[in-house]
Amino acid sequence: MNNRVSADSRASSTSSPYIAFVDEPPPKSRASSSHAAPSPSRRRSSHTTPPSKQRSLDSNGGQPPRYLSPSPPQSRPSSRSRDSEITHSPPPPLHLVPNGSVSRRTSSRATSSRPTSRITPDTHQTSISAGPQLHTKTSNISIAPSEGEDPDSFHVRSTYAQLEVCGVKGDGLDEGVERTRARVGGSRQSELLAANAVGDESEKTRELTPREIAMFASIDRYGFFTTPSHDRLVLLPRSAFLKTLSRVGKPVTTGSAAAQTLSSLPPSSPPANEAERMEKWGRMLEPRVRDHGGNVELWNIKGTKEHKLRRRVFKGIPDRWRMAAWQSLIDEHGHTGKKETAQLTAEYREALDKPSEYDIQIDLDVPRTISGHVMFRTRYGLGQRSLFHVLHSFSLRCNRCGYCQGMGPIAAMFLCYFAPERAYASLVHLHDSFHMHDIFSPGFPGLLEAIYVQERVTADLMPGVYAAFKTHMISTTSYATKWYITLFANSVPYQTLLRLWDAFLLEGPDLFVVVAVSVIWAYRDHITAESANFETVLSLLSSFFVPEDEDAMLNWIAKVLENKKLRADMVSWRSEWKGLVASGKDGQALL
Repeated sequence: MNNRVSADSRASSTSSPYIAFVDEPPPKSRASSSHAAPSPSRRRSSHTTPPSKQRSLDSNGGQPPRYLSPSPPQSRPSSRSRDSEITHSPPPPLHLVPNGSVSRRTSSRATSSRPTSRITPDTHQTSISAGPQLHTKTSNISIAPSEGEDPDSFHVRSTYAQLEVCGVKGDGLDEGVERTRARVGGSRQSELLAANAVGDESEKTRELTPREIAMFASIDRYGFFTTPSHDRLVLLPRSAFLKTLSRVGKPVTTGSAAAQTLSSLPPSSPPANEAERMEKWGRMLEPRVRDHGGNVELWNIKGTKEHKLRRRVFKGIPDRWRMAAWQSLIDEHGHTGKKETAQLTAEYREALDKPSEYDIQIDLDVPRTISGHVMFRTRYGLGQRSLFHVLHSFSLRCNRCGYCQGMGPIAAMFLCYFAPERAYASLVHLHDSFHMHDIFSPGFPGLLEAIYVQERVTADLMPGVYAAFKTHMISTTSYATKWYITLFANSVPYQTLLRLWDAFLLEGPDLFVVVAVSVIWAYRDHITAESANFETVLSLLSSFFVPEDEDAMLNWIAKVLENKKLRADMVSWRSEWKGLVASGKDGQALL
């Protein structure tokens, strides 16, 4: 069987800030007399669009049509259906040209320093590069900024929306071409590079090269080409989790202040008894809602199996069932169903037509959110476009939260299992039902509340550690802020993170407080050592933690959360913190 590249190549009768599209091949006999004869690598032609297809900048009072958004997924066929369409009756091809050559022939609006999206007017001649060809599809995409929208913000939004239609070449393989953080057009070479990076149908028919085959063969079970590098890897020892959390009397001071470090992350390995556990989860989950074609839209936990749910979640949800299980847990926690999901889907798509003041910052964060993952490797590839659109729409959901950098890793993780609409809905449920509104709000009040609860647990059960923090003048916010703002997305291996999220979606916000306590518990003797100081403790707790035994760590966390007295104390401490905030005494309540 031939190897085929699976690329996200979509075509539409639209334009890009860097390329222009013409509806059919230019007639060679109608080259402009004001230019040199065409060469094999560059042809020029004039083209007249039939009246029924004309889309000129002058057709709307000199303004392009309003609002820019990719067409909804329902209107875009799957990759298989696109293959079949290409095979049977392809529409006329489109030709691409760098934007610079178009701007010299269009109106003064097109020659401004800000690249603007446009369809090539039929009254102008257009240079055609011998580049890729795209098939024409109908796409309801508009190309004008909203009233009052920042030009740079619109440039970002328009770029993502138009590349959503045609895709990019080498999605998942190549680095891609930067178009927003660094503008295209500084040279003819950069214009051609940008034009040639746009997706075309050859991506779906060409053979994989030996280099590409080797790259795909190196991907791990979670989609990573390369293991993300970290400055400092430290081991979370298995021995620390063999003893249940309990009050520690006299602290150990004779140990070393340094924990065991690792030179690299161990490779991801399949969990034990994975095949058997997949069968159990298959019997535990049942379809809740199906679409008209019989495909499962929503899943549910069987009532007869609910008593086994907690134990199986803490053992780790099989990756094959993670999408269904997460959807079921999120919906159960938020008490949502098909109607609410449909409403959030519509809300997500409508938001794509609206500007966001955070678009520029989101665009800066998107390519650095998950390094080394096949889905997010290519600049403006399917993964990066989906991530931008989810974060863009979510930034418009809550005026108070807007957007913060910690949302990116969470959205990217959801996109590894959900379509963009469902990833957006999951973020909304986290915001509304899992109290993430307080984490993301300005000032991060939920983060400070979690830190207060963590400090109370530490002071109550590990008083020696709490005293060491005070002695070395180490504030909890100095090391734990990144734990809570991303919910440990940048602090533990991806496989461990998924298992923590399995438990979080079942247990709720207390889970990550207990995870933080587990880290302090594991390194308590290093923190209280006589040789410890501000630098050693802060460096240790700012490290990337690699559990020696994930099962031992998750079992320890599960037992802590089973402690009814501790859970009641955590509720009480959260209420106590709210009282401190209301009275204005919260500033002195934390280390």
